[in-house]
Amino acid sequence: MISFLFFALCPRLLLAAPVIFPAVSGASDARTLVVYSSLDEPLAKPMILGFQQANPDVAVRYEDMLTGEIYDRIVKETDAGLKTADFAFSSAMDLQVKLSNDGYAQRSDMPMSGRWPAWANWRNTAYALTFEPAVFVYHKPSFIREAPPSTRAEFVAYLKRQGADVFGRIGTYDIERSGVGFLFMSRDQEQFDDIWDVIQAMGAAGVKLYSTSQAILERVADGRFVLGYNILGSYAADWAKRHPDVGIVLPKDYTVVMSRIGLVPQASASPDLGRRYLEFFMSKEGQTIMARQLQIPAVSPDVAGENTANTMQEMLGAQLRPVPVSPGLMVYLDQVKRSRLIARWNEVLRLH
Repeated sequence: MISFLFFALCPRLLLAAPVIFPAVSGASDARTLVVYSSLDEPLAKPMILGFQQANPDVAVRYEDMLTGEIYDRIVKETDAGLKTADFAFSSAMDLQVKLSNDGYAQRSDMPMSGRWPAWANWRNTAYALTFEPAVFVYHKPSFIREAPPSTRAEFVAYLKRQGADVFGRIGTYDIERSGVGFLFMSRDQEQFDDIWDVIQAMGAAGVKLYSTSQAILERVADGRFVLGYNILGSYAADWAKRHPDVGIVLPKDYTVVMSRIGLVPQASASPDLGRRYLEFFMSKEGQTIMARQLQIPAVSPDVAGENTANTMQEMLGAQLRPVPVSPGLMVYLDQVKRSRLIARWNEVLRLH
């Protein structure tokens, strides 16, 4: 199984203090790259250190924060005429594209821009830098006598067939509280005409809703749950490595793939440093660090190996449905449309 690691779904009550990485050169007057990111600093460290090895004259100020605050700070600082981050990296695809669409990100023509996948590049301002699928997770000892569901139709048939035996033992994200859960649900609605049959079947099976991957995976690992639906595969595979009873299925009918997006804000104090960091992030070296050390799947067509979009696409082809980096992501930032989807979700879950 392809190995990933996921990290930033757990809400944090207190924002981490900025972490300073002094310039490798030791120069006291080194310029400082400012990064706003939703990636936990300990996990980002190999990428930062790799960048500094290639740029020994640059210090890095790393601000680890929630996705909503990244967006809010860039907008507020820009609107106030202040300088903001030189580079922003976030798993909130919709908010990153909105920054780009609304003029809060600047064009960054990179050496790799022309070769970057078309779905992963919005007008050279916002770039998808990771490749992370949504998966089914299952409790292996509960499927000794039969294979776990591998499509949404099989998922529904299993729930109906098992009935009371699996009631209350299914988990998925609460789309009202989980940004990635909402993203996956909105894509399901676009990709699958019968998605509401899946939601209704989960409601009839007493599905439990959570805002984090961990809450679901720990219950699958110990057998309290038999199945988890639409779980971020990067985190699921890390759990599967450490908990042998956790199994993973990339749904064969289609597998949604989300990405973390990087951009250089319009009001960056040092946009040249922001572009240098983005260039390193997109380079073969940077994407290799991400795939091998951060254990996050790489997008770059130049990077080979098991933890890459290249390998997954060779194995699975059209089954994979990456979420395009485009203004289409902003549809559900419209509060009326968002509320309508959530209301239908809640209504269908109760219809049993």
